Amino acid sequence: MHDYDESTAFLGQWGRFQQVVFFLLCASIVPNGFGVFSVVFLTDIPRHNCLIPEENLTQDWRDAIIPIEVVNGKQEQSRCSRYRLDVVRNLSAQGFIPGRDVNLTELEQEGCVDGWSYSKDIYQSTVVSEFDLVCRDQWKQPFTSTACFLGILVGSFISGQLSDRLIPESPRWLLSQGRVEEAEVIVRKAAKTNRVEAPMVIFKDYSAHDDDRHPQEPLNVISLVKTQSVRSTTVILCLVWFSLSIGYYGLSLNTSRLHANPYISCFISAAVEVPAYISCWLTLKYFPRRLSVIFILLIGGVSLYLIQLVPETLSELAVALEMLGKLVITNGTSLMYPYTAELYPTVLRNTAEGVCITVSRIGSCLAPFLLQLRESFEYLPYNILGTLAVVSAFAVLFLPESFGKPLPQSIQQMQKRESMKCPCITRKEHLKPVVHLESRL
Repeated sequence: MHDYDESTAFLGQWGRFQQVVFFLLCASIVPNGFGVFSVVFLTDIPRHNCLIPEENLTQDWRDAIIPIEVVNGKQEQSRCSRYRLDVVRNLSAQGFIPGRDVNLTELEQEGCVDGWSYSKDIYQSTVVSEFDLVCRDQWKQPFTSTACFLGILVGSFISGQLSDRLIPESPRWLLSQGRVEEAEVIVRKAAKTNRVEAPMVIFKDYSAHDDDRHPQEPLNVISLVKTQSVRSTTVILCLVWFSLSIGYYGLSLNTSRLHANPYISCFISAAVEVPAYISCWLTLKYFPRRLSVIFILLIGGVSLYLIQLVPETLSELAVALEMLGKLVITNGTSLMYPYTAELYPTVLRNTAEGVCITVSRIGSCLAPFLLQLRESFEYLPYNILGTLAVVSAFAVLFLPESFGKPLPQSIQQMQKRESMKCPCITRKEHLKPVVHLESRL
């Protein structure tokens, strides 16, 4: 059989058919952005402290009943405890003045047995304030964020199913399954949409019983780990996808801490993604995949490590470093979609992408719990994300390069690719970047 790209070259690179498929795919993922960033507001934790019932307390005792604690080197009111209300009531009734007549550090404390009082400076209510997901239930808030993510995944699945009804199947995949007639119908429809004439026979010399097209055993998820070379590629890709996903969602959920106003924070975090996607497009067009991913992961990891070295007086620099990490991680996440697709043959491409995306979603579900670790050490989440990025960058060294190379048509072709050569940029005229709408065309 002739090369698939050769056989379909008459369609052109960017005709009306490709444009329609491209924009339908874009439209199918637009709702995801609303879902992801809504979590920042829905599960945010407003300032809170123990609720003080309407009691006959003097104003001095009302102001002093919440203990002062040192949190990350700063003094602030306790969020989860108060001085015992019955003791404070008696002291107030006797006319004692807190701090003058009574040493507050000697008073016994109790939890927020009457509930919490939440600040309404920014939000009227959030999921956290509605269900009191604070203090003794501190791990309920990450569970809530994870539940929101799972809802987003369900919505994404439904969106994908709707787009499947409008977007045709991949002719390349149909050919790999021996469904030549269906592939030709789709390509002829594409030719009609692009207003070009299709040849009488599009896929010449095709044998429905070709062993290369119909392997003796079916290819499935097991095929991704069956041989050593394919297994190594799969494991490394899963690690990279996991690291990028937990980094992306971790930094996205942390946007409320960038600025006093979470809406401005969200705008900053979202605005950073615009240059990230533009730079990803340029990277795909001009630079080797492996070298780009390594460079991206190292920049992201180092920038997150450096945040803890920034003094408190330079908070803007800390935000800039975090946004640099967000930018490159967003770039890397987008880059991994085509890179992963280019490493696998048609018969395994969707399966491999699906496995990698599934592993990445585990990372997104763990992101809220990772952020909770800052209660132990403020910079622990950044250190973990930075370490994952650096380790992943080292692992990518063992992946094959795909830039400027034809897509593999079989497992055998995939295994023949050399994975240990240093990536290099050859002359532009000898490179033809493989950037297709491969998932659908």
